[in-house]
Amino acid sequence: MPSFDFTSEADMVALKNGIDVAVRQIENRYDFKGTSAKVELNEKDKTITLYGDSDFQLDQIKDILFPAMEKKEAESSKRLDAEKIETISGNKVKQLLKIKSGIESELAKKIVKLIKDAKLKAQPSIQGDAVRVTGAKRDDLQECIALVRKSITDFPIKAGNFRD
Repeated sequence: MPSFDFTSEADMVALKNGIDVAVRQIENRYDFKGTSAKVELNEKDKTITLYGDSDFQLDQIKDILFPAMEKKEAESSKRLDAEKIETISGNKVKQLLKIKSGIESELAKKIVKLIKDAKLKAQPSIQGDAVRVTGAKRDDLQECIALVRKSITDFPIKAGNFRD
């Protein structure tokens, strides 16, 4: 029986390249000279830390960072989970952005319910941080892929590991 998996893994190489581009743009901008504006990537913890002098400057950094990341990996800014802005040492601020990887259980349940409610001839099942869909025909599986891509737009989901 043909099957495939819905997954959501961050391409860390593409994200790192996008962040490097944003760092170079921040270093070259005249209005950021002499400020604490910078971006750091922690690949081990899968976090991005933004530093700035004010909330406004953090917003400017995001306006540079997100398009740079989107150019390297489509929909990569959708997988970022922004935490609260913290004040550090006087008037400086920082914000932590966590990189979400894998499909969370709530989203997986939503995908399973979506496929079952559509009454497609495919059986979805949750496999850890992925959703495996099996069906009798390839066409049924392609309908599932089209349905999920059309319905879920707030988180990047990839269909892969296709088996015949």
